[in-house]
Amino acid sequence: MLSYSELEKGKVIIVNEQPYEIVEAQAVFKGRGHSYLQTKLKNLATGGVITKTVQPRDSFEEADIEKKEAKFIYNNKGKLVFSEIDNPSNRFELTETQIGEEAKFLNTNGIVETLLFDGKIINVKLPIKVQLKVIEVTPGVKGDRAASGNKAITLENGTIMNAPLFINKDDVIEINTERGEYVRRINE
Repeated sequence: MLSYSELEKGKVIIVNEQPYEIVEAQAVFKGRGHSYLQTKLKNLATGGVITKTVQPRDSFEEADIEKKEAKFIYNNKGKLVFSEIDNPSNRFELTETQIGEEAKFLNTNGIVETLLFDGKIINVKLPIKVQLKVIEVTPGVKGDRAASGNKAITLENGTIMNAPLFINKDDVIEINTERGEYVRRINE
């Protein structure tokens, strides 16, 4: 069991018999009253996010999550298809909603980590940083460097995002999947 003081971002707990990852945890102090923890929890099975106030007297069971590697194969109408690395014929599907915002950074044959709860695959976790090729760039507006310094780019998997003005077509860039932001250009 996890006590109030052990709850922090990244821990996976059981709430209503479902595994939830703590996405945010902020301690709140009242004047003369006691403190409490305001949390945001992501349901790993459905992808839904809830807020929960945790009192110091509360405790939670830590979820036993097993992890294995898998390979992303393709996306079809919001369903994402994966396979086991050592057995490509053993496939499974998840929805974009389950994975969340990180789903837009999946790339064909990309390696992900599956999350198993009670022997069943409930979600996947992408690496913190992925590398994707730029296939299209919008031209930067002359004199716009001081204003924003960014332009829209399209990645090889179809995702559109902002990147610095010096990024060109066919560049390979690194992206932080947790924040959904450009990190750096890989090739010069």
